[in-house]
Amino acid sequence: QTAPNTSPCDAVPNGRVEVVSVQCKPERPPQEKNVDINPMDRKPADYPEDCLRQRDMSLENGQCSLSEEPDTEDMGEVLMILTPKKRGRRRVSDDSEESKEDKEDALSDSPKSEGYRSRLRGGLGWETSLRRRPMPRLPFQAGDPYYVSKRKRDECLARWKREAEKRQQLVAVINAMEETAAMEPQKEESSPPASQQPTDPASPTVATTPEPVVADAMNKEASKQGDEEAEYEDGRGFGIGELVWGKLRGFSWWPGRIVSWWMTGRSRAAEGTRWVMWFGDGKFSVVCVEKLNPLSSFASSFHQATYSKQPMYRKAIYEVLQVASTRARKVFPTCPENDESETSKAIEIQNKQMIEWALGGFQPSGPKGLEPPEEERNPYKEVYTEMWVEPEAAAYAPPPPAKKPRKSTEKPKVKEVKEIIDERTRERLVFEVREKCRNIEDICISCGSLNVSLEHPLFNGGMCQNCKNCFLECAYQYDDDGYQSYCTICCGGREVLMCGNNNCCRCFCVECVDLLVGPGAAQAAIKEDPWNCYMCGHKGIYGLLRRRDDWPARLQLFFANNHDQEFDPPKLYPPVIADKRKPIRVLSLFDGIATGLLVLKDLGIQIDRYIASEVCEDSITVGMVRHQGRIMYVGDVRNITHRHIKEWGPFDLVIGGSPCNDLSIVNPARKGLFGKAGRLFFEFYRLLHEARPKDGDSRPFFWLFENVVAMGVSDKRDISRFLESNPVMIDAREVSAAHRARYFWGNLPGMNRPLVSTVNDRLDLQDCLEHGRIAKFSKVRTITTRSNSIKQGKDQHFPVYMNDKEDILWCTEMERVFGFPVHYTDVSNMSRLARQRLLGRSWSVPVIRHLFAPLKEYYACV
Repeated sequence: QTAPNTSPCDAVPNGRVEVVSVQCKPERPPQEKNVDINPMDRKPADYPEDCLRQRDMSLENGQCSLSEEPDTEDMGEVLMILTPKKRGRRRVSDDSEESKEDKEDALSDSPKSEGYRSRLRGGLGWETSLRRRPMPRLPFQAGDPYYVSKRKRDECLARWKREAEKRQQLVAVINAMEETAAMEPQKEESSPPASQQPTDPASPTVATTPEPVVADAMNKEASKQGDEEAEYEDGRGFGIGELVWGKLRGFSWWPGRIVSWWMTGRSRAAEGTRWVMWFGDGKFSVVCVEKLNPLSSFASSFHQATYSKQPMYRKAIYEVLQVASTRARKVFPTCPENDESETSKAIEIQNKQMIEWALGGFQPSGPKGLEPPEEERNPYKEVYTEMWVEPEAAAYAPPPPAKKPRKSTEKPKVKEVKEIIDERTRERLVFEVREKCRNIEDICISCGSLNVSLEHPLFNGGMCQNCKNCFLECAYQYDDDGYQSYCTICCGGREVLMCGNNNCCRCFCVECVDLLVGPGAAQAAIKEDPWNCYMCGHKGIYGLLRRRDDWPARLQLFFANNHDQEFDPPKLYPPVIADKRKPIRVLSLFDGIATGLLVLKDLGIQIDRYIASEVCEDSITVGMVRHQGRIMYVGDVRNITHRHIKEWGPFDLVIGGSPCNDLSIVNPARKGLFGKAGRLFFEFYRLLHEARPKDGDSRPFFWLFENVVAMGVSDKRDISRFLESNPVMIDAREVSAAHRARYFWGNLPGMNRPLVSTVNDRLDLQDCLEHGRIAKFSKVRTITTRSNSIKQGKDQHFPVYMNDKEDILWCTEMERVFGFPVHYTDVSNMSRLARQRLLGRSWSVPVIRHLFAPLKEYYACV
């Protein structure tokens, strides 16, 4: 049979065209449904003419599915099907050496091979295929545009260069006859021809820039094509080379320059956004045009407070005004290069004059004089060697900002300005101290400020309020290697020297060492292996760096008296007569593994009721098993209401420590008290007020709240304001074999008393190990929920030797370090990592015993 609309010239793979109905599917006779029929033996007669149906195949997840209704517009009432010569199932490989005709013969009507046929649909051309042409795929990426690979960029640039060469040949004769001055009025109305460059330095609208002009021919061609292929053509302004103010979240309006995506090495900016290179640090950001202002809005965007506090902001203002004055042909007095003593003063005078000029509207040329010259509008020009090099320093990085990184040697001119603004004052003051012209206690040895508010707790010298806040945040912040994240002196620095003493975790930045100890001291320390730092060395004097003899007491006092808020002293309760003492009722929020109950039992205090709020199943299991059901678990703290407190109470002690994920500055994604975990503090505050005795009730009532020391100063201040109490800092290293500094708020008696170890406290790691195991360190770093917190030192050593091999801490040994009984967390077949997570979130038992000990004077004991 011959199908209608079929030409004898049409290619028919199997030499036969059949007409089948689309109303029903082919089916086997009933007696043959379970019999495999060889497709080679099947004849056309096996398919009744009124029961055959063409399937519209689509490949979904590797299987072929039938279309429920055929497209009658494309197929009509009759369809052509290609009947293959060979109907057997066969495996198709990409490396098969069969001819194309043999691959077409692999089409089959069997369900197993229909998927392969659907893969070949369209192989002979979409005009003869039964499958509809698929819609073109249009990728879309919200926000930052999709990444363009370097290979594709090179291909596009090469194509643009070839087109530019063709255009150059066509317009070369015309451009040679025209004068450059005649072309300048046209620059304001439309872009110039691709091969033309402005050369008149006296142009009133185009100013000469301090950047060198690249003379390479390929760069010129790329520049011309860049003008033709303008990058920011959305009609919203802010073209390449313009000086702007940009706003990023968390920062003041910052000066920058619009650049091409080619300079960033990244992808194109989406419509309505611009690539901005920030002055001061040379970093790039994609900024919406709504967050951009022209530099001419200097009076409204300039922030005087930020200029006074941040050296990087001063540097950015200096750089952008240098470029603006060059474009506007505004001359300011230059700085003397031969006399360093006058350089700083001259730059301050010049900067002040430029700011006054900018606040006055950039007169006489005004905003028009700030327009970029034509050579700067080139999006594919090489990065300028002086003004566009990205320094090593981080710009306005997260705190602590007191110490800036080392300067790059690739940019001597800008580097000199950086040193003058950031370091020159400190260096000059230290020089005066060396010459006996000034007392070191009168300057801040961290930053060089003269606004000294207190003494440095570790070394002779003063400290300003800003450096004090940085010290409070970072003194107990440790990296993954177990060492301090920042310099011990200034709480800053990028390149730091780590102490070689395994039991010491302090760092000192190269700048502080060379400045206070002496030039070349840092290099000498690098060559010394192992190097003992200035806190654990035998000598107490290293140049101007003199360790205080009573530094442990001063450090404790530093954190105890670091409060900028004054509160009324907590209410004092007199001890209760022994005959009138009653068992204690406890409400424990964020209970963990019931450390509070364990300590109360160890102290012998009778417990009437212990109500615990906890959501971790493993923690609940440990508490239930180890305390034989004495704990009443009440679930999520957010579900506890006033009715519950009234039903379970009255309570004598409320304790808790909310999760520190959003408070610890170790977490770069922290959100503070208003994060998901940080908000749980307010649940403690709410229930604490619900549990307080009413007016007229004179019974003793105590509470305790715990959290990390390495939190932001503002978060600590907010917690103290809500709790109306200042915290006490206690480090577990005084009574255990591990560092664990924590803040404790509360009204427990004697919280400020010195922390003294007892005979039963294991102060050394060796006391916590099993038989046959040797400790490499006397104390370990803070054990957290992460497995790598077990490793010690800059070389990441395991803390234990066993059979001449390094080994980790066993779970029983970690329990001894925290002060728990052996196998305390060994329940429900928990893994080692799960047990470490429980311990990493718990309290140190000796510290809680130290805080709870005075309660024996108020409640009944066994």
